[in-house]
Amino acid sequence: MRSIWNGAISFGLVSIPIKLVNATESHSISFRQIHTEDNGRIRYRKVCELEEREVTQSEIGKGYEDADGTIIPISDDDLSHLPIPTARTIEIVAFVPADRIDPLQMDAAYYLAAGGAPAAKPYVLLREALKRSNKVAITKYALRGRERLGMLRVVGDAIAMHGLLWPDEVRAPEGVAPDTSVTIRDKELDLADALMDTLGEVDLEDLHDEYREALEEVIAAKASGEAPPEAPEPAAGGKVLDLMAALENSVRAARESRGAPPSPAEAEVRPLPRRSAPKEAGTKKSTSTTRKTAAAKKAAPARKSTSKAAEGTKKTAASKTTKTTAKKTPQKKTTSRRRTA
Repeated sequence: MRSIWNGAISFGLVSIPIKLVNATESHSISFRQIHTEDNGRIRYRKVCELEEREVTQSEIGKGYEDADGTIIPISDDDLSHLPIPTARTIEIVAFVPADRIDPLQMDAAYYLAAGGAPAAKPYVLLREALKRSNKVAITKYALRGRERLGMLRVVGDAIAMHGLLWPDEVRAPEGVAPDTSVTIRDKELDLADALMDTLGEVDLEDLHDEYREALEEVIAAKASGEAPPEAPEPAAGGKVLDLMAALENSVRAARESRGAPPSPAEAEVRPLPRRSAPKEAGTKKSTSTTRKTAAAKKAAPARKSTSKAAEGTKKTAASKTTKTTAKKTPQKKTTSRRRTA
């Protein structure tokens, strides 16, 4: 690997020659700017404003623009003779526990390679001291025109350095957290813990950049004259109205995806009880109307039964009257016969 910086680690009176090597690499796919009509490349040319001509990279240097617009040229030789001890040295200033470092401060990562055979022993000495102490070394160093903060730690058999942001470069999270009062129940925390346990751990080696892979498929399809693959339909989302039900469903789905049997103590999904909204103006009217409607419904069967009873009574009376009339009619006929006789 090609080194990007050569210097030494200052460890008290011990100096360890080292080479700085990038520990990470980017696999992101980059694009060129083109003219959409003919696919011609769009390039940015470096032009001197005073001479109005394009200049080469060898003619370009650094300069500081003063408040009045004056340009003060700064050469690489000026930067190499800065009056600071970290110009070409990674100076260890302290050793602290690793948990003292806020991950928000983490920046670029580098490997430190020993600069030749004489650096091997002090390099290994520092590495083993870091291992035994379970601490990390806080350093200061100069790189790319500015002094930086760093952290040394052991990775395998090598020493790695993480660039750190200065504490005043990390913004406070003001106004980020919810400003509303929220109550979390123990049952909800238990379900969240169950979900975390069910999802378990993951081997980072198994994770990959799906976006880059999909982008490579699109590029390959376009290069071969084929239609690019279509994106799948997004899953229909909805509002989570019941947090408990959402957590329980998440735990169940995670267990099923891993082929784990359902837990016997798995809670059932219970919808939250609905509370009626407080009544406003006009509530009494609607209540009285409801009562009247209910009373009317109760009265209706009563009226029907009363009318049926009345009809029955009338029918009974009519039948009695018919029978009585029928009995009286023969008596009249008998009387008339007697008189005739």
